[in-house]
Amino acid sequence: MLKLRYFTTVIALAVATAWAEVKLPSIFSSHMVLQQGQSIPVWGWAEAGEQVTVSFAGQTVQTTADKAGLWRLELKALTASAQPAVLTVKGSNTITIDDVLVGEVWFCSGQSNMEWSMSRIANAKDEIPKADNPLIRHFKADKKASALPLDNVPSQWVLTTPATIPGHSAVAYMFGRRLHQALNVPVGLINSSWGGTRIEPWTPASGFEGIPALADIKKMVDTANPTTELHKKTLNAYLIELDNWKAAATLSSQEGRVLPPPPAFPPHLILPSGHQQPTVLYNAMVAGLVPYAIKGAIWYQGESNRGEGMLYLEKTKALVEGWRKEWGLPNLPYYMVQLAPYKYGGSETALPEIWEAQSAAAKVIPHVGYTVINDIATLGDIHPPNKQDVGLRLANQALNRTYNQKEIEWSGPTYKGYQIQGAKIRVAFDFAGGLKTRDGKAPDWFEISGADCNFVKADAVIDGETVVISSPEVTSPTALRFAWHQLAEPNLVNHLGLPTGAFRDGKTMELDDAKTLKELAGFKPLYEIDLATSPGFAAKPPVYTIDNSKTIGEFKQVAYLLQLQDKSGAIQYVMTAMDAFTPNPIELAIPRLSAKTRLQTKVANLTVRSNVKGVPALTHDNGGCIEFCALNYGTPAAAGLPGGDSRKYDFDDTFSDDGGYGCLQIHSWKARTTLLAINNFNGGVLDIGIGNNTKGEHPDYTFMKNGGDYTTRRLTIFVKH
Repeated sequence: MLKLRYFTTVIALAVATAWAEVKLPSIFSSHMVLQQGQSIPVWGWAEAGEQVTVSFAGQTVQTTADKAGLWRLELKALTASAQPAVLTVKGSNTITIDDVLVGEVWFCSGQSNMEWSMSRIANAKDEIPKADNPLIRHFKADKKASALPLDNVPSQWVLTTPATIPGHSAVAYMFGRRLHQALNVPVGLINSSWGGTRIEPWTPASGFEGIPALADIKKMVDTANPTTELHKKTLNAYLIELDNWKAAATLSSQEGRVLPPPPAFPPHLILPSGHQQPTVLYNAMVAGLVPYAIKGAIWYQGESNRGEGMLYLEKTKALVEGWRKEWGLPNLPYYMVQLAPYKYGGSETALPEIWEAQSAAAKVIPHVGYTVINDIATLGDIHPPNKQDVGLRLANQALNRTYNQKEIEWSGPTYKGYQIQGAKIRVAFDFAGGLKTRDGKAPDWFEISGADCNFVKADAVIDGETVVISSPEVTSPTALRFAWHQLAEPNLVNHLGLPTGAFRDGKTMELDDAKTLKELAGFKPLYEIDLATSPGFAAKPPVYTIDNSKTIGEFKQVAYLLQLQDKSGAIQYVMTAMDAFTPNPIELAIPRLSAKTRLQTKVANLTVRSNVKGVPALTHDNGGCIEFCALNYGTPAAAGLPGGDSRKYDFDDTFSDDGGYGCLQIHSWKARTTLLAINNFNGGVLDIGIGNNTKGEHPDYTFMKNGGDYTTRRLTIFVKH
């Protein structure tokens, strides 16, 4: 459904006063390019009831401004023309727009890599003097944010010359240059980009409709919009509550009683300020361009959403479908650029998880494409200076898919599927003609795993249009992944020399798969709990989803299973079984602050199984210990275990008599390894981990406050009779 900008926007000025003369939005200005092959919407403002006439290329069309002074009409589809023409708009006054061409118009948006100017690219000194092509025009939106859609994007069309090109978007220009060379028509590039921005601000409110994963964003946007029923309902409810409070406060004051607290103002009634809020960049930098006729859109963004994994797919759906709704172009082509490998901090797989979402968007959203650039990155620079190949690859995909020039090849190898063949996996690709490596070496960045999800580097051999991978460490493979690291610059290419993007597939662990470990045979569940990021057990004791402490009876052995699932869905687990170190089932649980629980002892017959590298596989080992404390603890070694470090929190610490930080830790003191640690459960953000902590100072995760790194933190405690 076409949602015209000027029908959905609150235009106070147009309603309050009559337009004295005909006016146009800034997108209609001299040197503009009109889209060929489509009807051409032309719109603007005039005095209510005024007749407006638009003339161009032998067409004359009339309409009348409505009561709000808004008018809109359409010119019939035009044929491409590099001959400058004049468009006139007549009402009580006449507007003349000179040097109008007809060709291909593309909308170019995103964050800094789309904004990146020609003056800052590789070989800028060579490129800029050659950029003398007035048939390529550029319209750059000013940076601005707005809580509601605005009716205009102030700017002007600029011809491409060596004098003007330094400030233009390099990706947009390289894309447009290739289109112009291949199609031999004028090209218009509308650049609406802003460095460091997230995807949500570029998305219209309509884009969030019908996407369950984004329902909270949709509710926030609708609540803040004074034109919606939700806003009115929320505001009215608050005003009623405020009136009731005023009456109660007046009575309390009269009777000399303490005033009741006033009702809290609903936080979403006003959209938070700033240019990173949902819809605000669409409202200010895009809405005023709609419904200007365009052919398609290119997009280079995602760095600011890194860490969201497949949620970025849902947000891409919202952006694309929102733009398509607002422009009234249900099949609008949309081509995105892969984020380049880069030395980000934090998770080394957060970037591949965005790559996965980008790749998935091209598969599940019609007329969406994905351009892989992992071979032209600069690992120390988030802005790769080679924007020439980025624009070229985007344009070649558009020429093939949008302009039906099938002779133009555009894709590197894309993952198709896999077959398990004994201890090997055969990986198949589309677009794999002439499969090879660009450096002549064996394919790199392949990994393989068994059901334990412990991925190891794979040996890879090209066999026709497939790659066969294996590892002596994995005899029964179930899963694979490729380029699954933020620094991955894989060497696998096809005959075009174009690269392969990241992917993963196969059967990996699911939550609770570890409960089927043979080492847990005969054990029965005693407790189970999914820990919150900030449990706060000092104020509210833990509530276990399984609690058999009153009926479990006597037991001889105990086992602890910790499962952690991160935002990508990957699961880590550790299972530790040992002889019972207490006959009291309550003392096996998370240490109780009310009882000031303190258990620090060696354990016998320790058995350990885990899929985390560095965690030893032990069977009936005598080198284990536990530290269960509901209070504070310090670094001095108290138990006298060999290797304990009095400078660090590790497997041998000193318990305090007060406080409430808390820890539940199981260690192999003999291997100097923390097997599992759950700390700070009484207050603050949880510390949690499996294996020695490698990202902080203390091996047992004290002070890491990393509970939010995981979506699931499941602890299950078993006993065996």
